[in-house]
Amino acid sequence: MLELRPGCECCDRDLPPESRDARICTFECTFCVDCAEDALGGICPNCAGELVRRPVRPAAALLRHPASTTRVFKPRV
Repeated sequence: MLELRPGCECCDRDLPPESRDARICTFECTFCVDCAEDALGGICPNCAGELVRRPVRPAAALLRHPASTTRVFKPRV
């Protein structure tokens, strides 16, 4: 199950579980759409994997399987 991390690793922008602006790689590194496309060119700087849109977990499922509250912040500037 995906962690659904709460923020962009690059700029620390909030990315709530319902956000369609979140991008992830296969290791669940999480970035906002702006950083993923503009700053990173669609490639994860941690693992060199492709960054794709993170699925949205339905609200009812969040009650039983909540999103992560652990933030990862590694500025890339």
